[in-house]
Amino acid sequence: MSRAAVPGLPSRYPIGAQLPALYADDDFAQRFTSGLDTVLAPVFATLDNLPAYLDPRVAPLDFVAWLASWVGAADDREWSAELRREAVVRAVELHRWRGTRRGLVERLRLTLGVNADVSGDGGAVWSATTGAGLPPEPTGEVLVRVWPGRDPEVDEGRVREVVRSLCPVHVSCRVEFLPGPPAEEGR
Repeated sequence: MSRAAVPGLPSRYPIGAQLPALYADDDFAQRFTSGLDTVLAPVFATLDNLPAYLDPRVAPLDFVAWLASWVGAADDREWSAELRREAVVRAVELHRWRGTRRGLVERLRLTLGVNADVSGDGGAVWSATTGAGLPPEPTGEVLVRVWPGRDPEVDEGRVREVVRSLCPVHVSCRVEFLPGPPAEEGR
């Protein structure tokens, strides 16, 4: 998309009308300034609409990619425009939850359209008692169960890639693919 020369775009602030009265009837001055108006009209239009350019819900798609780089959002050109916009809108929230169960589930739901359930604690334990003995050795494994959500197909390679990028380095993450939601335990 280009915001350079937009044919026929009128200037909201014509320079010829702002010249001293001496030049109001000067044909050359009016033609010269109308040429400048043609060049400056897209600049004024962009500046007048600057808040819209900074809102990913209404900004042009090339600006959405730029805004994604500002907030560290995932931006895949293969995604739909709505999904790209939503990823930028929710980027701060997703960064806040990065490294947590909720963050992983939300990221998988947003970017790949799959549902997920995360179990296991990754081996993080602590004690409020001073001088307490060491806790038992944790399993250190996280199980991520994934099933179709928005789309009937699950791209297993991309799911594994997202899980690998979001799981903490010291934790081993195992991914399991299910045909539907897992059955509740205890039934």
